[in-house]
Parts: sequence; structure tokens; C-alpha cells
Amino acid sequence: MYYLLNIRISRCKMRKHYTEELIAPCGMNCNICSGYLALKYKLKNTGIHIPYCKGCRPRDKQCAFLKKRCKRLQNKTVQFCYECPKYPCENLNHIDSRYRTFFQMSFLENLRDIKEYGMEKFLRKEEKKWGCPTCGGVLCCHNGLCFWCDRETLKTKRKLYRWENE
Repeated sequence: MYYLLNIRISRCKMRKHYTEELIAPCGMNCNICSGYLALKYKLKNTGIHIPYCKGCRPRDKQCAFLKKRCKRLQNKTVQFCYECPKYPCENLNHIDSRYRTFFQMSFLENLRDIKEYGMEKFLRKEEKKWGCPTCGGVLCCHNGLCFWCDRETLKTKRKLYRWENE
């Protein structure tokens, strides 16, 4: 009983406390990433095998997608890609296009919103957009599933990184 109560409290806290630390320089919101959610919900303990990740910034990777190709990210001279004179670069455009096509989110829109409205408003908007309507948890951007409510679906899903309608 204590364990279940603890999970519910953690889930509630996570929903209301997306953090800036989990927003990668490229605009990826690690709060909604399958790797971060798998870690947060300890999915390996349930037989669902999605690699764990604690986020780009917490791992000091700055950006898993672009760092190897970007000197400014390697040298930490920009906090977000929109600060770069070459923004948006070809690499960022490529990953944005892939995420728009397959995962119903946009790095460029995220960066625009962060720049235009500030981090706090961006995070609140993301909480509303990616909130699970059933439990109030977090929907994963990679498949549209809540890693709390939809565990049985995750266990049988053939393509873990695709939305159902694809």
C-alpha cells in the first residue's frame, strides 16, 4: 500500500513540476521522452524494455541529437539552439522534421515558445498538452501512451516508438 501511495504522489509531483533542466538545447522536452519516462516509472521492473535516460542536461550531454555536430553545444556557448547565429541549422531542421512526422511534436515550435513566452509558460503549456486525460500523468511523445495507465498496451506493442494511428 505504501509503495502504491508513493508512486501516486511521485506521479502527481512529476505532472506539476516539469523542469527547465529537462529541456534540451535543441528544444526536446525530456519530460515527455520515452527514455526519461521509462526511468521515472521503472518500466524494466514491469517487463517493458525501453532504454532509460535521465535527460540530456542531467547527463551533461547538452543535446543527444546535435552535440556531436555542433561546436557551440560542445563548448557550451549557447544554452538553446535559437541563440545560435546559424539557427535553425540543417541538423536541427532534420530532427524537427522527423519528430513532426513521427512523434507529433516540433523542436522548432518548442524553441520559439521558450524564446517568445519564457520557460515557465512553455513548461505549463507542455503539461497541458502532454497530460494524460485518465490519470493526470504524462503522455510519451514517442507513442502517445501514458507509462502509468497504458502499461499493458506497452507490453504488447510491436512498435514502441510509433503512435497507434501510424
